[in-house]
Amino acid sequence: MIKSAIQKLVNRQDLSEVEARQTMEFIMGGDATPAQIAAFITALRMKGETADEITGCARAMRSLATRIEVQGPSVALESDGTNQAEEIVVDTCGTGGDGANTFNISTAVALVAAGSGLTVAKHGNR
Repeated sequence: MIKSAIQKLVNRQDLSEVEARQTMEFIMGGDATPAQIAAFITALRMKGETADEITGCARAMRSLATRIEVQGPSVALESDGTNQAEEIVVDTCGTGGDGANTFNISTAVALVAAGSGLTVAKHGNR
């Protein structure tokens, strides 16, 4: 599966949404070697990602993500003056670990948000 996807990308052919999803499921399932993962990502980036490829990969990752159950107050978030769906968890993206000795503002933001009563999901990738 991943070999044919890599070959298509190397040949500058687009993957269908289904092909991208299946390839990402293969990767996320732990069945791909580090070399295959590197080849897939590099070939995809060099060819240029299509909306279908991004959608397929995102759907695979979302389907395999660990879901958490949270109980707490809802907060209506607004963006550009439009009322968005109610959210019960706030996620702060990490800004630390960049190796540049920068201040990790996301942790401070998480503490302030939690102190104001929001439920915060703080996570990392290491």
